[in-house]
Amino acid sequence: MKLAIFDLEKKKKSEKELPNQFNEEIRPDLIKRAVLALQSSSRQRYGVDPRAGKKVSADLSKRRRKYRGMYGHGISRIPRKILSRRGTQFNWEGAFAPGTRGGRQAHPPKAEKNWEKKINKKERRKAIRSAMAATLVNDLVKERGHLIPEDYPFVIDNKIESLDKTKVVKDLLKKLGFDNELERGSKKKVRAGKGKMRGRKYKKKTSLLIVVGNDCKLLKTGKNIPGIDIVKVKELNAEMLAPGAAIGRATLWSENSIEKLNKEKLFA
Repeated sequence: MKLAIFDLEKKKKSEKELPNQFNEEIRPDLIKRAVLALQSSSRQRYGVDPRAGKKVSADLSKRRRKYRGMYGHGISRIPRKILSRRGTQFNWEGAFAPGTRGGRQAHPPKAEKNWEKKINKKERRKAIRSAMAATLVNDLVKERGHLIPEDYPFVIDNKIESLDKTKVVKDLLKKLGFDNELERGSKKKVRAGKGKMRGRKYKKKTSLLIVVGNDCKLLKTGKNIPGIDIVKVKELNAEMLAPGAAIGRATLWSENSIEKLNKEKLFA
């Protein structure tokens, strides 16, 4: 498959043959597995205090002839604590056990639980190739909600990597036909539910992904544009190419990134 190479003025410079990585069959099931494996490794562990509900003295004897015990009183053998006492008469209250007020939980979440899911190396690479192939299919990209120009997909000239001002990057993307996409990514809405109280009040759309070859100025200048991600081709993963396991993210590839894919046979 060949793609047109555009310069920064959106004039066709030449054409480029894409490497074999883009010819992979599109497998949404594999992509979803790879994305979930990535998300599971970043999941924060949680659990209760190991001593929660156990900080009360509820150690009553269950022996026959011990006057402080509760054996022989015709009551269930739930752990109890002594509230008051008059001679050998006791006022007890259930404690410690899961069914009692202030008692421990029966099966609480434990911080040592491992949430991480694994995926085979070959499956992970195949998922990345599959997600890469999906970025070139116009129908899938539009279905995902992206507002792309008519001549998408195309490769962009290497000069994009040397842009050192955010305003210049924005103007270039508008010139390439992504003005509606930039506007879509800049809108934010108030989240539904309790997340508003937990430091994540607003939600934003995931917008364009720009893939570059090496370390460059664009990695810094483009990261302030809402919704846009810029990544080195070596650091690509399934979640970047298909956020939320939804295939077909609008992606701009630089010439360098395509050459590096081909030369180093990345994800092959």
